[in-house]
Amino acid sequence: MTAERIRPDTGAQTPKDVADGGLAREGAAHGDAPRSAVADNREAVNTVLLIALSVNVAMSFLKLFVGLWSGSLAVLADAMHSATDGLSSLLGVITNSLSDPLPDRDHPYGHHKYEGIGALAIAVFILFACIEILQSAAQRVLGGLEPLRLENGAFVLLVVSLLGNILLASYERQQGLRLKSALLLADAHHTTSDIWTTLMVLAGLGGARMFGLNWLDVAVAAPLALLLVLSCWQVVRTNLPWLVDHIAIAPEAIHTVAMAVPGVLNCHDIASRGVLGQQVFIDMHMVVDADDLPTAHRITERVEERLEERFGPVRCTIHLEPREYARSEITFRGAHG
Repeated sequence: MTAERIRPDTGAQTPKDVADGGLAREGAAHGDAPRSAVADNREAVNTVLLIALSVNVAMSFLKLFVGLWSGSLAVLADAMHSATDGLSSLLGVITNSLSDPLPDRDHPYGHHKYEGIGALAIAVFILFACIEILQSAAQRVLGGLEPLRLENGAFVLLVVSLLGNILLASYERQQGLRLKSALLLADAHHTTSDIWTTLMVLAGLGGARMFGLNWLDVAVAAPLALLLVLSCWQVVRTNLPWLVDHIAIAPEAIHTVAMAVPGVLNCHDIASRGVLGQQVFIDMHMVVDADDLPTAHRITERVEERLEERFGPVRCTIHLEPREYARSEITFRGAHG
């Protein structure tokens, strides 16, 4: 038989376990403390993204003006990169509106993965910026290096944009960690890459002005592209495992917690997915020392409580089995071992 219970992180009471296909009972009927609903931080995340969108649009126009004024390819590439920052923030606003953390009839496991999809789309924007920078650099080399018009005002405006990006990246990262938002953290990575690109542009323009080396403007394009690729990879590495249901918690760790609960005789076929600290789904088969359903039910409740205490918000599906079904292997073994 299967016992399932949703453990949201904070808020109102939820239905109790459904055991052996029976009736779901309210948590208060068993003396449980009230549970709160999964925190819906979309409004707060949306506010941060709108601020980021405004700053990125302003920085894009500022750099575009400087690039056209000075004739610098590096500055124009940096302006394009800031434009992709703005697009990623806009995409984040759209994705965030779809990412309802509460399950519904059509999405019984919630909507969290919309955030991961949005973060990967941001990675695509980063890669697009990288390709465009390399193409522009190649065209400049093949077409001949034109002298740059480097005025003090151009450097001042670039420094202003640099400070704006530093403040924005710090703010987005801080809020992303506070709100546990993959979207904000991905957008912060993108904004951080913009800081490095602006620093390199300033270094290239400074060298071109001091030593008359106009080729430095083009030479900056290659490391800029490398930084963009690294930023893109970081976003993909963070979000792809979540989208493909990569393991969230080691089965051995779950097994240790479950077996420490009095009445648990065996625990096997353990699987988990989700994001640790946000929402993790756990499936397992369990043998308990009980001959009646109410006793078995109470044991599974204690297991879920211990798992939630150890790993944060979890939603468990526990399949109860007779003693002869006990197994030594605690995890699934599929085609890949």
